[in-house]
Amino acid sequence: MFTFLLVVHAIIAALLVAVILMQRSEGGGLTTGGSPSGLMSARGAADFLTRATAILATLFILMSIGLAFVAASRHSTTIDTSLQRAPTAPVTSPTSAPAAPLAIGNSTAPAGAAPATTAPANSSVPLAQ
Repeated sequence: MFTFLLVVHAIIAALLVAVILMQRSEGGGLTTGGSPSGLMSARGAADFLTRATAILATLFILMSIGLAFVAASRHSTTIDTSLQRAPTAPVTSPTSAPAAPLAIGNSTAPAGAAPATTAPANSSVPLAQ
């Protein structure tokens, strides 16, 4: 039902654009005007196009409201999980002290060596001396 109404709405929109473009504007529009010997006179064509524009515009607005109502009443009760991210492992902070830094000239540090610098006990940044 929704697809059918959407197609009808698109057709009404296309007809509305065509009727608006056929109307005579200050610059002349897309039409060359009507001749009295034709099917309709220029005045009759202008009245017809004005009425057609009003009718199509009314249908367009009513179809827009109807489509909004149908779209709002068509709700799904299932949740689409296709875009859900894969669960990741929680980030944990290390509980052990960092490894001792290596000396520049040494390729390996002694097993019982203390780190060259120690962090302050209160976690504050020491002032520059």
